[in-house]
Amino acid sequence: MQKNKKKNLKLIPLGGVGEIGKNMAILEYDDEIIVLDCGMTFPDDDMPGIDIVIPDITYLIKNIDKVKGIFLTHGHEDHIGAVPYVMKKINVPVYGTNLTLGLVESKLQEHNISKENLHIVNPGETIKTKYFSVEYIQACHSIPDSVSFGIKTPVGNILFTGDFKIDYTPIDGDKMDLHRIAQLGTEGIMLLCADSTNVERPGFTMSERSVGKTFIELFSKAEGRIIVATFASNVHRVQQIIKAAEKFKRKVAISGRSMVNVIKVATELNKLDVKKGTLIDLKDINKYDESRIVLLMTGSQGEPMSALNRMAYGEHRKLVLTENDTVIISASPIPGNEKIFFGLVNRLVEMGVKVIHSSLADVHVSGHACQEELKLIHTLAKPKFFIPVHGESRHLKRHAKLAVELGMPEENTFIGRNGTVFEFTPKQECFISGNVESGNVLVDGLGVGDVKSAVLRDRKHLSEDGIIIVMLVLEKNTREIISGPEIVSRGFIYVKENLDLVSEMRKVVEKTLNMCKNDGITDIGTMRYNIRKDLNSYIYHEIKRGPMIIPIITEL
Repeated sequence: MQKNKKKNLKLIPLGGVGEIGKNMAILEYDDEIIVLDCGMTFPDDDMPGIDIVIPDITYLIKNIDKVKGIFLTHGHEDHIGAVPYVMKKINVPVYGTNLTLGLVESKLQEHNISKENLHIVNPGETIKTKYFSVEYIQACHSIPDSVSFGIKTPVGNILFTGDFKIDYTPIDGDKMDLHRIAQLGTEGIMLLCADSTNVERPGFTMSERSVGKTFIELFSKAEGRIIVATFASNVHRVQQIIKAAEKFKRKVAISGRSMVNVIKVATELNKLDVKKGTLIDLKDINKYDESRIVLLMTGSQGEPMSALNRMAYGEHRKLVLTENDTVIISASPIPGNEKIFFGLVNRLVEMGVKVIHSSLADVHVSGHACQEELKLIHTLAKPKFFIPVHGESRHLKRHAKLAVELGMPEENTFIGRNGTVFEFTPKQECFISGNVESGNVLVDGLGVGDVKSAVLRDRKHLSEDGIIIVMLVLEKNTREIISGPEIVSRGFIYVKENLDLVSEMRKVVEKTLNMCKNDGITDIGTMRYNIRKDLNSYIYHEIKRGPMIIPIITEL
């Protein structure tokens, strides 16, 4: 009997390529698709009102019968945040390590989705489908239970690193399994897809333990309360903050919903070592002397609704800052967020609070590999092809260049975008064959994908120039004005202080309606259009602004 002819393997990133966050990629062979990570990102400044952004999964929905599972590398939001939204459309098995699925489970509970499709996989174990074999390889990152994937396919082997760093003294003792990666390299790796986040940084990423030493030093000098803001999902950082508090016999209170949730899950799964009595309720902090309190909270990026930001602006219902407090911001500003970050720092300094951040002390290290660590992975893996992922365009290009510097032929490095279709032939040839639908799906409250670009433009318009509502009543037959026009303004002008302008605006509306009558225009829609056009022209001529104008015409 003639053997079935081998087909091409497809790799299609749907998120995380050409951007930071929203990581998702798919592997497709014949009638099978597996999904690698399923993340979200936060909205840009030009997305007012949007809560989160998730990948467009139109291609997966069109091929829903092929999808066999979602495989997760670790529990950070940019790798798991879209899981509940995707599971509502594609209810398939989800595979991840213990903590990763613990965090996913809490998300599913919020969305009233059953956890029966969650399957725990330990590092060293392998999940097999008809065509794919996905090995979970111990990785090291800023959250426990992180893994890389060693994936065997009918066409060749793939190493998919996920987010990683090489830390020889990790907080939980789980070092990256470089030995296994070297073994796979010896067996033969067709494709390496590696984290590009820190590729522009030379050298090695510092060990997470170096931050712990800084905490010990800072805690030893603080006299009043210590307030530490960090990413909720940085469990290793949280562990070191708690250990430092315990060393100096301080109690730890937590503020911020995400921080409370992550600590609860991590503690239940024994991923956080916390002595009994260390954690106290926020409402009980006044029972202790200030010198015995550590407040652990969200807000390391100056997020408007975060606990630290609300404290800085006196809007926190339970906490008030004093000059005796020491605030440690244990994070670096995300690129593009520097203004908001240092705006928060300045606000805290103005309040007389002692502020310590990464520019002043070693209170933060990255969870991503720098150049020398990336070089080691490339050298151990010895891939035939390389596709950089998890980074903006500048990161991807620099990572491809690094691969070439290590001896890879330039034609064997490929840079794509979200939606790019990379194909690998049975002879291990690689080429780009096209694109599939990809992009952003915007989540606004309970609405998923119902906010389109036109809605964002309207929101931006409203936020910049405000709105004018023109209300009037016309006689149905004669089209004479019975009542109005009344001018209502929100976010444009204060009517009582601009009566002359409002009076002129009324005259413009009346003139427009008279012109419509003289021209025989009776259609309400055309009248609205002309009012909008003429009023917009007048306002821009007078004060160089362009508010949204909504005419409301009632017939009697």
